[in-house]
Amino acid sequence: MYSVVWAQFAKDRRNPLMILLFIAGSILATLLFAGGVHSPTTIAIFSEEENASEIEEKWKELLNEDDSFQFEVVDPDEAREHVKGGKIDVAVKLMEMDYRLITASELPTVYFVQQYVEKVFKREAQISAITQSEGNGNVRTQIESYLADPPFQIEVQGLDSEENPNYNMSTQLLFAFTFLISMFILGLKVNNVTHDKVSGVRNRMILSPLSKTSMYCGYILYSFLITMFQVVVVLIVFKYVMNYEVGDNLGIIIMIAAFFIFSMISIAMLITGVVRTPEQFYAIYPSVIPLIPLISGAYMMPGTISNPVLLFIADLFPMAHAMEAIMSVISYNASLQDVMMSLLMMLLIGVVAMGVGINLIERRSN
Repeated sequence: MYSVVWAQFAKDRRNPLMILLFIAGSILATLLFAGGVHSPTTIAIFSEEENASEIEEKWKELLNEDDSFQFEVVDPDEAREHVKGGKIDVAVKLMEMDYRLITASELPTVYFVQQYVEKVFKREAQISAITQSEGNGNVRTQIESYLADPPFQIEVQGLDSEENPNYNMSTQLLFAFTFLISMFILGLKVNNVTHDKVSGVRNRMILSPLSKTSMYCGYILYSFLITMFQVVVVLIVFKYVMNYEVGDNLGIIIMIAAFFIFSMISIAMLITGVVRTPEQFYAIYPSVIPLIPLISGAYMMPGTISNPVLLFIADLFPMAHAMEAIMSVISYNASLQDVMMSLLMMLLIGVVAMGVGINLIERRSN
């Protein structure tokens, strides 16, 4: 078994560029689609009124009371040029008691900024109207104190926990893209079974004292180790460098990833048993794998997919179970016992797919 592992390792040691590119690709994909390093979105604000500096100072303080966005005063011409050039999505033109959005597209950011700015302006207009009608400058202070500690407050909590669920879509996309790249890595490594069979290396191994069990275990173990290396490196980078929210139970998350990788190796072995040549594997596997995250809902909010047929198909693949377990650990601090059912489902899928795949490979060889 170890001779097969070292033989596969020697191939990658001579040409490690492919593995490094896959690791970099999983990091770049997450940064591109999940919003990059976590920090508040900066929104440009400016005013062209006669008392522009006073207006900008007033609304900058009011708009920055919430940490959702970071509003910065910029030059009007510079703001328009940045919007026109696509450097920023939206800028806010301020007036005494009104505003205008400067935008060149209809990105989701524009809607969120408009919603937030409108809320701040409406609240300020109501406070100003009450202050003028009462004719008392202390009314503003009383209203602000009342809003800071209202008599009725809404608190959100989970169904099974008294703690508020801390769900983050960027974290979900992090694992979705990491697992997507890992499926390509393990698929390429499992395809070495077909490579060695076509080139005749497999026949020479069979004639050697190496048993078939040890031979298959060598392929599986190396595919597992190299894919786990990719996943662990990416998780460490995002947790300790990019400051992504991956929870405190990193050990349980890595265990879930290990079960997922074994299960996907089994599915790759199943596809290997169906094809005859490495070229057929390259034609089928990369076409099937990108569909698994879509069917599993890895790119969408939980509950988006409600079709029972799609849910049934998603349960046949390990990614749906892995994503559910990982997000439970991160969002609800689930323990190992809480995610045990997902682990057993991935293990069951892996055992069945591995048995059928190896059986098909042996039948085709005979």
